[in-house]
Formats: sequence, C-alpha cells, structure tokens
Amino acid sequence: MMTLQEIDRELQKMPMQGLLAKLGDYASDERAGVQKLVRKYRKKYDDYVRELERLDGMMLYERKYADYGIICGIDEAGRGPLAGPVCAAAVILPKDHPILYVNDSKQLSPKKREELYEIIRKEAVAFGIGLASEKVIDEINILQATYQAMREAVRQLDPQPDLSLNDAVTIPELPLRQVPIIRGDAKSCSIAAASILAKVTRDRLMVEYDALYPEYGFRNHKGYGSAEHIQALRKYGPCPIHRESFIRGIMS
Repeated sequence: MMTLQEIDRELQKMPMQGLLAKLGDYASDERAGVQKLVRKYRKKYDDYVRELERLDGMMLYERKYADYGIICGIDEAGRGPLAGPVCAAAVILPKDHPILYVNDSKQLSPKKREELYEIIRKEAVAFGIGLASEKVIDEINILQATYQAMREAVRQLDPQPDLSLNDAVTIPELPLRQVPIIRGDAKSCSIAAASILAKVTRDRLMVEYDALYPEYGFRNHKGYGSAEHIQALRKYGPCPIHRESFIRGIMS
C-alpha cells in the first residue's frame, strides 16, 4: 500500500487530463489522509476546468477570424509614463493548446506576469518586441511612436500574420487586415499574451534604468507620474530618459 507521501507525489506529477481518473482509484481508500489528498487534487482539477472555460471565452475572436489564416495579437505598454520608451509586442499563439492563466497583464501579479512571460516566449509560434525611445516620442508624439513600435513588433514575426487583433487601435501602414477590440487585452488571449510581453519587457528596462539613475525611483513606479517621481523631477531635474513633451508642465 502506498504511503500518503507517495500518493501526494504521484498526484502532483499527474497530467491534468488523467488526474480525475487517478483520483477515482483512491475513492475507496478509507484513510483520512488519502481522502484529504483526494479533495485537494479534486479542487485543483476543478480550478483547471474553470481556467479552460475562461480561456475558451477569450478565444472568441481567434475562432471568429480563424479562416483568415495566421492571427497575431498586438498590444503596448508605456504610453502614459513620463520617462522611458513605449514598448509593443505581437504574438502568434499555438492553436493546439492554450497557455493557462494568460490574461490582461494589469490583472496579474508581477510574479505571475514574469512566469507567463517565459512560458509565452517558449510556447508561442512567434513573437516580436518593438520599442520607441523617449526621443522618438518627443519627435513624433506618443501615438505615432506607439504605432511605430507596433509595426516593428509585427515585422519580427516569422511566419508573418494574415490578420491582427489589436487592443483598441488600427495601426497605419500595417499591410494586413486588422481588428481593433476595445479592452482587447481582457477579451482575446492573443492580445493578452502581447500585453504580458510588452509589460514585462518594459518593466525590466525601467529596472535597468533605475541602476543608472537611482535618484528617480524607476524601479518602483516604472516612469509613471507618481508623487515620488514628480518630487524627484523637481529636485534633480530631468534625466536623459525623460520625455520632454510629457514633463513641460511639471517642470514649469
């Protein structure tokens, strides 16, 4: 007879697809500890099923436009900060299996975003990352800089997509069919995956900038206009990664 520890290890390693059947093998085991394990892993299985149902709801647009061919999701991070680049990502997800827990990056903890960032990069059919610097933002404005970063992200994809699902925008000069979706990062797995890549990429850059310009606290606020950031701006003045077009009112 297997010990509780052995059963726990067995259930922990069991693929979700076979977990429910395996739990049935222990249904008649009268040991209280075994039944506690059965309840624990049944909850884990139920959570897995609910997650699949949630993801299925976020594949509505991917299914709707499936006949168009290869679909990518596009999103950005960093349109609002006072400093640093704007970052865009484009992602083509696999059709044969979902990536669990992909969601709007704003709904995820930093730790979960980091975990999913690595999984998406590993499991995606293709992904691309585009950046537009603070100097580009000042030169052509934030909206045009965002479009530039998005086009760059799409250019990196191999294979190239036939259709893009975009978070709310239609991107000029992008030679493919586009579907703008309001709050798309909460409605489309492809856009949500792109939002995670863009957010984590930009956050990591801002942590690197924090080492160069520690007096501004970029590690904490990632360049957004927090009270801490504005106070530092007024005390030290702007550093090379500040967006001049964004801070004129603050500095005056």
